[in-house]
Amino acid sequence: MKINKLLLAAFAGSLFFVSCSSDDDSSSDEPKGNYDNGVLILNEGGFQQGNSTISFLSKDDVLQNNIFSIVNNADLGDTGQDIGLNGEYAYIVVNNSHKIEVANRYTMERLTTITSGLDNPRYIAFENNRGYVTNWGDPFDTQDDFVAVIDLSTNTVTATIPVAEGPERIIEENGKLYVAHKGGYGYGNTISVINAANNTLAATLTVGDVPDAIEEENGKLFVMSEGKSVFSGDETGGRLTVINLSDNSVAATYNFAETSHPANMVIEDEKLYYTIDSDIYVMNLTDSTLPAAPLFSIGDQGVYGIYAFEVEDNRIYIGDAVDYSSNGKVYIYSLTGTLQNTYTVGVTPTGFYFND
Repeated sequence: MKINKLLLAAFAGSLFFVSCSSDDDSSSDEPKGNYDNGVLILNEGGFQQGNSTISFLSKDDVLQNNIFSIVNNADLGDTGQDIGLNGEYAYIVVNNSHKIEVANRYTMERLTTITSGLDNPRYIAFENNRGYVTNWGDPFDTQDDFVAVIDLSTNTVTATIPVAEGPERIIEENGKLYVAHKGGYGYGNTISVINAANNTLAATLTVGDVPDAIEEENGKLFVMSEGKSVFSGDETGGRLTVINLSDNSVAATYNFAETSHPANMVIEDEKLYYTIDSDIYVMNLTDSTLPAAPLFSIGDQGVYGIYAFEVEDNRIYIGDAVDYSSNGKVYIYSLTGTLQNTYTVGVTPTGFYFND
């Protein structure tokens, strides 16, 4: 079924719903579907296990697991990697299935599946009615990595942009795409800057080893690099790099100890949050030094490493992969570190997406 027919049917259905409503004043506040006003939780599943799922946590803290499969009577696929929310749609990147499932973000009804033009897709961003998806290609080939360009009106890959090895997180800001090269099976230390107007590489920025998270705030790009692990044989500490987007100059650099490997950076309300092992740290964006002590730790929950992390609406969301094969855990804390709720979700919770 072509997507325009699905949209027409959805539009007709919405007219029917409104015409039957007896509350003319509340139509704008009524949920757009069962999964409006809450958090979508992507559960990665086990590699080559085909058990990726999506959970939904409502605003009133009711959890539903496996919503994509329940709605569509079909499995999501192998290794859920990312969800991009754009307009009415959720673009669900499924890495080892080499596909993107396109669904209504509020009902989770599948609209189409993108399979052509993708090879180990990782993360997605949007600009000018196009989706941009990082792809590893063959993880053992350092020369075949690319960003796939998707025409969102047809949901087809129309172009590819060659980039350095291991493109991971990607964000859009003012017509530019910023791609963190964490490294495939190697180790990266660069950010690619792509001009979305013509899909060309505009600049390459050097940051710390293994850049894991990127965010834009106040005209600056914040890049949190993990550093090389001890298992690399050439361990390096993490680094937070702040870049002026006006001229790509480095505004500030914060170096961690050689054995310290930060991850999971989030910026919320002029504060920067990140994690190291089971500890959560916070600093002001204007601070000149890194915090000396964590805000709090979740080690008492038996959590060593924090797999997924978000901060939203005065809550800190933490995903625990447990043993990477059992159902994972989600913990919700206050901004001062008070545990508020604990949930059991799917295998390896990897991301939180606020669906308002």
